[in-house]
Amino acid sequence: MLAQWLTTSNYTVVLTGAGMSTESGLLDFRSAQAGLWNTKNPQQLASTYALKYNREEFIAFYQYRIRTLRQCNPHAGHLILAEWEKRGIVQNIITQNVDGFHQQAGSQNVIELHGSLRTVHCQQCHQAHASDMYINEEFHCACGGFLRPSVVLFGESLPAKAIENAWSAAQKADLLIVLGSSLQVSPANQLPLIAKRNGAKLVIVNMEPTEADNWADLVIHHRKIGEVLKEIDNELKDGE
Repeated sequence: MLAQWLTTSNYTVVLTGAGMSTESGLLDFRSAQAGLWNTKNPQQLASTYALKYNREEFIAFYQYRIRTLRQCNPHAGHLILAEWEKRGIVQNIITQNVDGFHQQAGSQNVIELHGSLRTVHCQQCHQAHASDMYINEEFHCACGGFLRPSVVLFGESLPAKAIENAWSAAQKADLLIVLGSSLQVSPANQLPLIAKRNGAKLVIVNMEPTEADNWADLVIHHRKIGEVLKEIDNELKDGE
């Protein structure tokens, strides 16, 4: 069914969340079983408050995340989506993830709602640097300003341009596929509703149930995203 919808859709949008990243070995933050925020307070580690008043722990937390990111790579699902983009099957990827794996896999049309851990930037002059700076214990720009990860912290607004682009993509979609998102975080959890209101088919692939399952056209639970996308990709190739 999904393979057929992909072939008939003129504009397909994919929304990816934490489940896409955990298959590459990265930590999950919100899942009921193993989410990091079940045991850690995000306000103490990943917030504007931590940036200003708890900087030592803030730095240690993001050093850990950047090091972990360097030990992981895109999985088969990332590579398939990049290939689908090249073949004109997928037009946009909207991601809640900050790992940059979609771009690393070769995807070009990626909207990053929460920024990227691949870079840090200066709070003073805003110049961007590779996040290797944190691994190398370099936390200050040449101008003297503090370097912070280029991600959206708790207490900050999402980038307006990313939201605008995501909204536009959802409105144009004939098919919106959610991969590995619990759809708990606003405003990303509004994107499936926007797509549905504009006549799109909605597909949700997630380990756990989501609040949007009831109005999805197809729901797949308890299966790895990479495996599901491989099956669909094989069907698409068999149909060519």
